[in-house]
Amino acid sequence: MLPVREKFDEELAVLRGKLLDLGHFAENALSLSIQALENHDIELALEIMENDTKANILYEEINDYAILLIAKQQPVAIDLRRIIVAIKIATDIERIADFAVNIAKSTIRIGKEDHVKPIVHIKQMHAICLTMLNDSLTAFNEEDLKKAKAVADMDDEVDDLYGQTIVDLLRISGEQSERIPQITQLSFVCRYLERAADHVTNISEHIFYLVKGKQFDLND
Repeated sequence: MLPVREKFDEELAVLRGKLLDLGHFAENALSLSIQALENHDIELALEIMENDTKANILYEEINDYAILLIAKQQPVAIDLRRIIVAIKIATDIERIADFAVNIAKSTIRIGKEDHVKPIVHIKQMHAICLTMLNDSLTAFNEEDLKKAKAVADMDDEVDDLYGQTIVDLLRISGEQSERIPQITQLSFVCRYLERAADHVTNISEHIFYLVKGKQFDLND
């Protein structure tokens, strides 16, 4: 029979594993959603929407397991923060997975119509978001504040690209009013990616709370 501390550490590792699984699911969903948008792939977009139930199931599992750990182990101090932070991070990741679904819906609404402009900036925003999410999961797993801060700093790059792309889309809408429905959807996609980066920044803040025991605002 395992000592109590060793058993608890194993249970915390299970919780971390579930959270990392959810994170990798969100990463994949976000990548597929941009792939579907770029290729006007309606079938892939529909598949992303159907698969979202997996994210919801993982999210519920994390919450249920975390609550069970709190009730069973009655953890204090850093151990309690580890569990609370896992719940908070799961909520942010689940929202990112939702944004992938929203991008898929925009892809379906755009359909096979040629894009009003190449989605270069959207792909750049997406690439940064993916790097941020991946690095934030590593920072959480390693409780690495330096890496968490570096992730939060990348949010400015996404904000800059978002602003630049929205300006371009507004200019095109003035020149091609008949394309406004698509321009609106592309604007939504930009907003979803910008919000995804904000949620990853939240993850970095949760990591600071985990390690330091107090809240930090990394959006300044």
